[in-house]
Amino acid sequence: MHPMLNIAIRAARNAGSLIIRSLQHVEHLEITTKGRNDFVTDVDRVAEQEIINTIHKAYPEHAILAEESGPQGDNETVWIIDPLDGTTNFLHGFPHYCISIAIMIRGKIEHAVIYDPLREELFSASRGAGAQLNDRRLRVTKAKELKNTLIATGFPFKYPQHTETYLATFNSVFSQVADVRRAGSAALDLAYVAAGRVDGYWEIGLEKWDLAAGVLLIEEAGGVVSDFAGGDDYFKSGNLVVGNLRIQQQILNRITPHLTDELKK
Repeated sequence: MHPMLNIAIRAARNAGSLIIRSLQHVEHLEITTKGRNDFVTDVDRVAEQEIINTIHKAYPEHAILAEESGPQGDNETVWIIDPLDGTTNFLHGFPHYCISIAIMIRGKIEHAVIYDPLREELFSASRGAGAQLNDRRLRVTKAKELKNTLIATGFPFKYPQHTETYLATFNSVFSQVADVRRAGSAALDLAYVAAGRVDGYWEIGLEKWDLAAGVLLIEEAGGVVSDFAGGDDYFKSGNLVVGNLRIQQQILNRITPHLTDELKK
C-alpha cells in the first residue's frame, strides 16, 4: 500500500471514530446553516480537524482543500477532504454517510478513500492499482442496457434554478430503468457504483470534495466518468455521469436532450 494511502485510511478511521461517538448526543450538537438546505455541525468541524492533523503529522508541507475550512497551503500535493458527506442524513439518524479523502498530485487524483464508519466499510484506490472494499477487489457492473438497472442520483437542492431541468432528466432515466435511488451522500453513492451495488449515477452541481475520491474509485473499478458534455471537466462544472462504458453513455444520452445550455458546458 502506498504510504499516502495508508495515512488517508488512518485519517478516515480516526474521523469515523469521532463521528460514531457523537451519535450518542446528536440532539446536543451545534448546527449551522451554510446555505439553502446546507448544514454543518461541530462534528463536521472536529472530524475535519482530526483528518488534517493526521495528514500534517506525516506530510506537514502538503496542501489541504477541505469542505469546512477551505484551502490551506500551497503544494503540488493537495488532500481533498469531506469530513462528513451526508450531514443531513447523520442529523436524522439515516444511516448513509461517509468520510471522503482524495489525494491530488499535480492536478490528478492519485489516491482515494471513502469510509462508511457505521458499516466499517473502507473503499480505497490508488491510480493503476485497482479499487478495493476492505480486502475485496471492486468492479463496476456488467450491465449492457438501462433496462433492469438500479441507478443512483442526487437532487440539486442547493441549486433550485435547476430543479425543473433535473426532474426532466429524472423522468427520462426513470422510465428506462428498474429503479432509482437518492440516498443523500454523493461520495458514498459513487463508492457504490465502484462496488457494483448500483449501475450508474448522475448529479448536478457537486463540489470537488463530493466527487474527487469517488471518481478514482470508479475509474479503478473499470468504470467511466464524464461531465454532461461527455468530457472530463467535472471538477469545474460539478456535473457528473458515471457507470460502466455502456451505462454511462446511455444515461448521458437520456439526460442530454433535457439539459439547458448552461449545464451542457
